[in-house]
Amino acid sequence: MSSMQFSSVLPLEGKACISPVRREGSASERLKVGDSSSIRHERASRRMCNGGRGPAATGAQCVLTSDASPADTLVLRTSFRRNYADPNEVAAVILGGGTGTQLFPLTSTRATPAVPIGGCYRLIDIPMSNCFNSGINKIFVMTQFNSASLNRHIHRTYLGGGINFTDGSVEVLAATQMPGEAAGWFRGTADAVRKFIWVLEDYYKNKSIEHILILSGDQLYRMDYMELVQKHVDDNADITLSCAPVGESRASEYGLVKFDSSGRVVQFSEKPKGDDLEAMKVDTSFLNFAIDDPAKYPYIASMGVYVFKRDVLLNLLKSRYAELHDFGSEILPRALHDHNVQAYVFTDYWEDIGTIRSFFDANMALCEQPPKFEFYDPKTPFFTSPRYLPPTKSDKCRIKEAIISHGCFLRECKIEHSIIGVRSRLNSGSELKNAMMMGADSYETEDEISRLMSEGKVPIGVGENTKISNCIIDMNARIGRDVVISNKEVRCPPSEFKPGPKILKKTTLVSETMPLCAISDRECKKPTGRRRGTTSGPGSW
Repeated sequence: MSSMQFSSVLPLEGKACISPVRREGSASERLKVGDSSSIRHERASRRMCNGGRGPAATGAQCVLTSDASPADTLVLRTSFRRNYADPNEVAAVILGGGTGTQLFPLTSTRATPAVPIGGCYRLIDIPMSNCFNSGINKIFVMTQFNSASLNRHIHRTYLGGGINFTDGSVEVLAATQMPGEAAGWFRGTADAVRKFIWVLEDYYKNKSIEHILILSGDQLYRMDYMELVQKHVDDNADITLSCAPVGESRASEYGLVKFDSSGRVVQFSEKPKGDDLEAMKVDTSFLNFAIDDPAKYPYIASMGVYVFKRDVLLNLLKSRYAELHDFGSEILPRALHDHNVQAYVFTDYWEDIGTIRSFFDANMALCEQPPKFEFYDPKTPFFTSPRYLPPTKSDKCRIKEAIISHGCFLRECKIEHSIIGVRSRLNSGSELKNAMMMGADSYETEDEISRLMSEGKVPIGVGENTKISNCIIDMNARIGRDVVISNKEVRCPPSEFKPGPKILKKTTLVSETMPLCAISDRECKKPTGRRRGTTSGPGSW
């Protein structure tokens, strides 16, 4: 039985991907699945409908007419399909090399992305986990200042058997001196990528990378990056900026954007002030479907999350703007004039951990009921280093609105609206309220604790009858008994005390025998009788 032959291809109006929906007439009934010649001819006819390009996102409607029986036709109907973005064509670059001055002293011995958050995570776990959950597993992490703990965490978590993923790679790119360069330090976000452009180019030779995703290592949010990349592909954009609505109080801290009805960015202003800030206000009523009272958020801020076409990024960094060092303040405001720069508005929870205040508030918000953000989600979990610690042990404790990490020892203590990090130890009578305790890197045995106390020293953790509130306690801090550390209505000289959460620096030693001031809720004075102690970190005296 002869197969049906088509010679006439009649394009119809409209752009579409062709899909067979109906066969009419006896000849089309003879187009059997097992007839390879018929299938090949039909595929050839489809390619003719599609301008010879083969399968694609768009094509033309067609009617195929039979040579044997002109009355018999194969109708190909309009069926709109997207050109779906492929995560295998995306490489992520996480910027983690900033000095972190606004998070000091938490960054005195660690890089910003290595700062603990949420009890058991590190900031770097946020973009890393978002990448894995989005299907992106080609990741570069760029480091510079105090990167030892960050490198160690990445190795233990993502390179040393902690998190398993297939057909991917995680590579750490540390700032280094190159031949012919005056200095090897990154001079900005764009300069960091430029200095390792040769690594990326070499990587492209063996991988089909079409898009570069630039991420920040100091933010808290959950995002499917492929939704961002999909919009980038749909708009045929050269650059796509992920943006978020922000309120008046913090708008000047970010790069602000304006975009037209098509989503194309028409104005970008980096951290504007005064009249320049006022000029960046936009009507955010179009966000009614996503957020409550959008009038409270009259600005659209760049999140510092960008998608570039690979060739566009290489051209900008190597040729067009080879002397510029920062994406936000230098390259993007110029690029929008001669490139298709699109905006992707992200309306879920997003917090930029750029200051001690925002870091403290973001952690305390995790304790709220219900919280604005949760680390736990069975479909999109956040990963961190597997520590294999025992469950937390508590004895006669009062705990309210708190997050308790694993491996802690809590004895007859009171914890309210606080985060307790891994391996934390709180002794009898101690109280924590509105505090973040980061925990410890290792345990001290009972014998070690007894020996330290017999020598008049203080073990890691919080001693008996100590009261702490509005405070960040860094890793491995040693706080003795009968200590009061508070930060409410403290009366100290303005030049010596600044508002905001108090920070107990890493390895801080605070004991009842130290000749320091005790901070109470109302006064700052030298104790009388039995001496009590507190810390002398920034924000203290």
